[in-house]
Amino acid sequence: QLQLVEAGGGLVQPGGSLRLSCAASGFTLDYYAIGWFRQGPGKQRELVATITSDGNTNYAGSVKGRLTSPRDNAKKTVYLQIDSLKPEDTAVYYCYARSQVVRTLDYWGQGIQVTVSS
Repeated sequence: QLQLVEAGGGLVQPGGSLRLSCAASGFTLDYYAIGWFRQGPGKQRELVATITSDGNTNYAGSVKGRLTSPRDNAKKTVYLQIDSLKPEDTAVYYCYARSQVVRTLDYWGQGIQVTVSS
């Protein structure tokens, strides 16, 4: 099936780091723009990062300076590296891919829990 599969979440202590992955299954990520979203407890879904098809990134102010999101098109995978984790980073994280060739083609990851707690 065509989907995005996320992995790498879990429980992390404050100040630690975590790397999430978002892998395409059934298609390649070439010419897809990527977004990372998160939804914390009692909060609305928040866009935290965007990655263009050529690898340019933008980050939300709430995470800027602590997040990077490299992509490896050959591995059909996008990563979200979160450093200096804070309790407020606790959320379900979703990746999203949208084709830049056929704009109506898009996919969502299943969501993965990140919990930052000591």
